[in-house]
Formats: sequence, C-alpha cells, structure tokens
Amino acid sequence: MNKQLTFLAPVTLMVSLMAATSFAQVAVTQQRQNPFLSPYQTPHQTVPFDKITNADYLPALQEALAQGRKEVEAIVKNPDKPTFANTVVALDRSGSLKRQITQVMFNLNESETSPELQKIVKEASPIQTDYANDINLNPTLYARVKSVYEQRDRLKLDPESSMLLEKTYKLFTRNGANLDAAGKERLRAIDKELAQLSLEFGENVLNETNEFKMVVTDEKDLAGLPDFVRDAAKATAKKKGQEGYVFTLQAPSYGPFMQYADNRALRQKLYMAFNARGYHGDKNDNSANIGKMVNLRYERANLLGYKTHADFVLEERMAGSREKVQSFLDELVTYARPAAERQLVELTTYAKAHGFTDDKLQNWDNNYYAEKLKKEKYDLDDETLKPYFKLDNVLNGAFAVANKLYGITFNERTDIPVYNSEVKTFDVFDKDGKFLAVFYGDYFPRAGKSGGAWMWIFQGQNIQNDQNIRPQVVNVCNFTRATQTKPSLLTFREVTTLFHEFGHGLHGMLANGTYESLSGTNVPWDFVELPSQVMENWCYDPEALKLFAKHYQTGEVIPNELIEKIRASQNFMAGLANLRQLRFGLIDMYYHGRKPMGESIGAVENKVDSVANLFPHVDGIAFSPAFTHIFNGGYSAGFYSYKWSEVLDADAFEFFKEKGGLDNKAAADSFRKNVLEKGGSEKPMELYKKFRGREPSPKAMLRRSGLIL
Repeated sequence: MNKQLTFLAPVTLMVSLMAATSFAQVAVTQQRQNPFLSPYQTPHQTVPFDKITNADYLPALQEALAQGRKEVEAIVKNPDKPTFANTVVALDRSGSLKRQITQVMFNLNESETSPELQKIVKEASPIQTDYANDINLNPTLYARVKSVYEQRDRLKLDPESSMLLEKTYKLFTRNGANLDAAGKERLRAIDKELAQLSLEFGENVLNETNEFKMVVTDEKDLAGLPDFVRDAAKATAKKKGQEGYVFTLQAPSYGPFMQYADNRALRQKLYMAFNARGYHGDKNDNSANIGKMVNLRYERANLLGYKTHADFVLEERMAGSREKVQSFLDELVTYARPAAERQLVELTTYAKAHGFTDDKLQNWDNNYYAEKLKKEKYDLDDETLKPYFKLDNVLNGAFAVANKLYGITFNERTDIPVYNSEVKTFDVFDKDGKFLAVFYGDYFPRAGKSGGAWMWIFQGQNIQNDQNIRPQVVNVCNFTRATQTKPSLLTFREVTTLFHEFGHGLHGMLANGTYESLSGTNVPWDFVELPSQVMENWCYDPEALKLFAKHYQTGEVIPNELIEKIRASQNFMAGLANLRQLRFGLIDMYYHGRKPMGESIGAVENKVDSVANLFPHVDGIAFSPAFTHIFNGGYSAGFYSYKWSEVLDADAFEFFKEKGGLDNKAAADSFRKNVLEKGGSEKPMELYKKFRGREPSPKAMLRRSGLIL
C-alpha cells in the first residue's frame, strides 16, 4: 500500500510526546531552537529524529504556513505577466517547509503515535486544510494560472512541464476555484470536517486493535499451533504481564492463529473481534463517521459539478470513469465467482472428510481448512517455509533483486537518526556509484503503530538550481518478531508484502523528475501499485528465490522441490481470494459511486455480499468500520486499483520473463526509464506503452490467477 499519495494514500510517525502545544504556547517553545527551522546537521540532511519533540510540531508548522503564504503572496502580487516559471513553477516550489514538517508528522502518527501526538495532528489538520484552501480558492492566483494554461499550445513545454501545467490548473478547477463565495465557504467547511473524521476513523481502528487481547492459559487450547506461533504468543504475554499466552489482532498474531488453531470456538472469538473493530457502539465506533464521510464526499462532488464522489475521483485516474470501474469489477466477478464456488465446494468436502460436522463453513473456518488442504495437496505450509525466510535475508534478497535489475546497491548506516531503535537505515547508490536515496526499514508491530504495511517519504525527489535533491523513503510493515529461540522468520505472505512495499520504495528511490509534485509515487492511484506488484512476482521466481531463501540455521538454499511447490500453490484458492478482493472494491464503489441513501453499514455490505461473498452472514460484524484504505488512507473510490494494477503487473512481468527474467536488461532498463524514474510526468498509459510497446492485456492476469487457461 502506498500511503504517500495521501499517498497514502496516496500515504505517519514520531517520537515520545510532551504535552500538546497550542499556538498560544509558541513563545515557550522558542526558548530552544526548533529543529525543523534550521538546516539539518545530519547525514544527507536526514530528519533529526533524535532532536525533535512533540512540542516542535505546531510552532514549526505555524512558521512554515506563514512562510508558504508569503511565497504565494509573492506570486499573486508579481507585477510581471503570468508565465509558466513565475506562476506555475513558483507555486509548485512553494510550501517546501510545510511539506518537510507534515511528511514527518503524519508518518509518525501512523507508525509511532501516542495520544499526545494524535491530539497535535488533530489540531494541525484543520490548519493545514485552511492553508490548502486559501491557495485553491484564491481568485487572483487562479487567474494567473488560468492565463498560463490558456497559452499552453504556444508555450512549447516539454511533456513533464505540460503535465505540471495541466495538473496545476485542475488543482484549482477541481477544488472550487469556480465556485461562488457561498460555495467556497461550504467547501472549506466540508474539507475541514472530512480531515477530522478521517483522523478519528484511523484512531478508532488503532484503539480497537490495541485494546483487545485473548489470553490462553490451557495448553489444550493451543492444539494445532506451530512452535513459532506459541513462542510469539508467550513473548506477547510476558510483555503484557500476563500468564500463559496472549493473542492479539495484530497481523502476525491474528493470521497464524486463524490458520492453525484447532479450537474452533477461539478461532470464532478472534475472528469476531477482528471483524467488529469500530462496530461496537462505543467510543471507538466508526458507523457514524462512515455515514458522515460518505455524505460529505457526495456533497463535495455535487458542489464541484460531479454526480458522485467516484466521478470526481476517477476523472483523474487511468480508468477514467465510474462506469468503467464498475464494469471492470463486475466482469472480474464473472470470472472469480465460479472458480470460488468450485473451490469452496472442494474445501467443504475436505473439511467434512476431516471431522467438520456443520452444514457450511464459516469465515473462521476458511483459513484453517485451507491451510490443511494446501498441506495435503502440495505438502507445503508456512512452518515448512519460514526457516528459509529470515527477515534479514529477505530484505537483502529485495536489495539483490534490485541490484540485478537496476544495478543499485544498499549500504546500511548506523549514524542516521531514527524515530524508533528498531528502524534500519541504508544509503542507496546507483550502478555508477552516485548517491540515490536514503532508505528506512521499519518492520515490527508496536502499540503506537497502525496495522498493515505502507511506503512513505520524508523527502521527495526534485531538481532545483541544477541540484538533484534525492529522496528519503521509508517502508513500514508489521511482521513476525524474533522470539527467545528464533530470529524473525517470515511467512510467505509476509515475504510478498516486504517485496510489495519495497517496489513502492523503488518508485520513490529511483525517481528522477524535475517537479516534486510529479515525482516518484505521485501518480494516479490505479497506476501506483504497478511497481509494487511487479516486485511481488519475483517472490515466485526460482532465480530470485535462490538469491535469499536460505535456511536460517544451515544456510541451505531453498531446494528446487520447495520452489516448485510454491509455484504450484500460487493459485491455490485464488478464486476465493480474488472474490474477497473484489468484494472490497465493490463496497468502496457502493459507498462512493451513487447517491447515499442512508442505508446501514450492514445493508450496504449485504447487497455487495449477494454477488461477491460465498460465506454465511454473521450478525454483529462488518468490514467497513475498519476499512482504513478508503476512510483513512486515501483510497476512496480507488480500491479497485489493486485489481487494475494486477492487469498491468501481470502483463509487465510476462515481458520480464520473455527474455531472461532477472537478466532481461532491456525490460529492466525500460521499466526503470519509463515507469520508475518518470513518476507522474506523463499520462500513465503513455508511460506503460513506452515500457511495453503496447497497451496491457488482461489475459495475463486471468491466466496467472488460474481464472482462465
């Protein structure tokens, strides 16, 4: 997931918290030098996390916004005729200090938050929204931009500059520049409320995740769980001061328990807790937040002249329209549902042959029996694979794949400040030895860390005054921790997650554009998943696996037999997996692709489930109240992009495999030059065609998923 674009998404960090500082307290904080307000005296001018306190954020942001307003005022009052340089480029360069501060603050709020930091972010969010709207709704500034835009055919701009001009003009027209005074004021109020609701939504999900724990003291209740699951639960119990074993809703705890635990009642208990987050009618309930956000997004779209929020969002995506996305999802359902139905029959038959006595499998039975069936069919499970996937080796494997493809190298550093001692940092160099980027890796769950995985930037790439300012990129994940007896050993799904986020990271690290707003992952969201999902493909490639999949005790390279089993099982239960992903996309489109009718969350999900869910309905749970992608992560009306990007990445990877795989230098060079380096400097389909030589075919994705022959 790419949170940086909110990115996202799409895009989140921080240190311990002092008392929240209001603007009335600015004078107190000025008694010491605010680290944000002077040049960083760190390697590559990286963020001085060791010097930043929570008291620094709001005073620094106040100064940054004042500075940004002065920069915009200088553009507005420029007596010279509006030009591309003195208006469009100047506006793109403005607000750099604000970006520097908020890129740190919002990432830490996701990966190292606390109640104090959450309070600061809540205070900062509406202030930042006002700042953005002051720019977007400034009539004089808009008039200057419009004047340049109307001359575009005579300016003879290069493709990247033409894209910046178009994007800047649309920034105004799509954000209220043509509204009357009353409309502008209403837009301001909507944007401010949406920003607050999004923050509350994410906080509620984090609270629900952190507050739950399932304590197991009877050893019989651990039946079926591998040693690595028991060891992790024992370590969690010790950390929380509990006897026995503790299981949580964090992915490294929740996922393995649902896969392996024989105790069906406990599987149900954990499943119900996970899928009722934000749905308990208490202080963390997100039901009202969803209703408010859906209605406000619809109102905002109408105010700007669009039929629905989806129409507004999709105008600037590869898909182009709500109708095309809906048709895309509906068509994929016609392929996925028959395969899912066959697979559910197979899974149910297997379960009944192994002691299952109910008429139908429930969702809390799915992963459990699927894991057993997979073991029987392929003689393969995570317990067999995990010894070959030590975290350090997998990370080095991602580095090695990047080196084989693009010639880049990673050197670990220990002198770059970090926001948590677990975070690793690396210098990244190009094949000619030139410095490319700083890469941060943050891989383990913590109480102050949101679930899931994402990429973010602390500094974006751009070129100013002939200086190529290189990016600072972070990958944040939640992987299985080391125990007292074993290092961090990843499940295969965690391996693909690491490669996925690293693909986003490469998109940021290899960026090579002039303008930061078009650089790296600043692309349409149905294109942003292409680099990440291309990287995932290498996890199934024998040559790539042999670079890093080595037994943590013996050093033995993963045997060919296991590689073939991984490849053979790639499409195992793919119909059910695809239908689940499509369900999420359809829920997103139901909320955002029509006029809100005041339906309950349950009613919305039931309508989607009639076509995209084969498991029985269960009262008391819902997916939407924890659907952070669309209500907290910037993917609203955009969750389909994961499937859309699968079409692109499957087609792209076939190109890599046509001639040499990791040694296909033509494909690697073209992908780097036309996708990774270009960012959003041109239309994504044009970039894809430059890379591939043609538009993508969906058949590669359908073949890879086992949905067609």
